[in-house]
Amino acid sequence: MEAAQVTAKRKRRWGDRYDGRRIRTLNPFYQITPYIMRTRVDAHDYFEDRVDITHIEAWLRKQREAGYVEMGYLHVFIAAMVRLLSQKPRLNRFIAGQKIYARNDITVSLALKKQLTEDSPETTVKMRFNPEATIYDVLRTVQEAVNSNKAIEVSNSTDKTARLFMLCPGFLVRFLVFVLRSLDWVGLLPKAIHRVSPFHTSFFITDLGSLGIKPIYHHLYDFGTTSIFIAFGSKERHRELSKDGTVVERKFITMKVVNDERICDGHYYASAFKLLFQLFKDLSVLEVPPERVVPDQE
Repeated sequence: MEAAQVTAKRKRRWGDRYDGRRIRTLNPFYQITPYIMRTRVDAHDYFEDRVDITHIEAWLRKQREAGYVEMGYLHVFIAAMVRLLSQKPRLNRFIAGQKIYARNDITVSLALKKQLTEDSPETTVKMRFNPEATIYDVLRTVQEAVNSNKAIEVSNSTDKTARLFMLCPGFLVRFLVFVLRSLDWVGLLPKAIHRVSPFHTSFFITDLGSLGIKPIYHHLYDFGTTSIFIAFGSKERHRELSKDGTVVERKFITMKVVNDERICDGHYYASAFKLLFQLFKDLSVLEVPPERVVPDQE
């Protein structure tokens, strides 16, 4: 809470953007990497691991028995990531105009299929979370976003903006996107566009387990400021040797992450993923706010 208050009082300085503050104390090596790796495609890193869901399944059963019947793996993954960003703020950085910024808030973009049919339209929702959010806060926010966008006839602000753009001829769309990219480069993208853009977010997440398939490595977008894309898949069973030599069967969910390596170093990424898996092992930590929110460096 103390760190959140400090962040709120910080004044915007020359070189900052309305969606992030310029980090000025970085080692020169990290400052020059966006000039060498000029796009996110240049800077893709890929990470894959299996999440043991033994503890998660038991915790979810208790939550559903307690009345949180809609609680599922999507909420667990989002809540764990929101908590991770509150403790490992360098993951919430982004590159714009070849400069490194600390994002001012935590946002999550989610692609949503209105119905599980081939012809059903797809939309994208962007949700904002406080760094102190609990998993119950995440559940409420996600369900409100999903329920308000599930109906076929409903169009959210993102859909309406895209539809408005596509009323224009192709050459004008290309010009408009060029203008938006240029404005975003210098931190002058209109706030109305930033607010509805799913590409300006802390992380993008997709639940491919709901489709019954394994996860994919999903690319980052050069348009926008997303530095992390997470995909997780359906449940799998694997047999492993226990310490006493017996064969045990465990349930896993595979998670694949694509991230922008320019925002922090490999050691920091490693420590962050270790913390993420600790959270998966003890979800009770997510039931309450964090003791403190860790601020990013100046």
